[in-house]
Amino acid sequence: MNTIINTDRAAAAVGPYVQAIRAGNTLFSSGQLGQVPGTGALPEGVEAQTRQSLANIQAILDEAGFARSDIVKTTVFIRDMNDFAAVNAIYADFFGEARPARSCVEVARLPKDGLVEIEFVAVKG
Repeated sequence: MNTIINTDRAAAAVGPYVQAIRAGNTLFSSGQLGQVPGTGALPEGVEAQTRQSLANIQAILDEAGFARSDIVKTTVFIRDMNDFAAVNAIYADFFGEARPARSCVEVARLPKDGLVEIEFVAVKG
């Protein structure tokens, strides 16, 4: 049975989808923009948006009873590959030694004209 994961400590979905779905011991997230929960506003700059995206991910993990170390795969979407180093530094700090597999791609445009969006897959146990 699949369980919808939704928390008001992460930004609300901006379309017909949910923040995450738990299927057995696996958690699949939707892409997390750097939106501030409650307001949906995007902070100024790629660093602030990256931090907020990761804070939204942490809130979803907490709600689902998962830890950062349970994340096995992420995909990072950035609007400008020139921002890779800045995003990478914040990302590395967030994950520490519990680094998942990752893809990073530059995209033409993100919802709400965001600068970064991150999705993940986590496995418990």
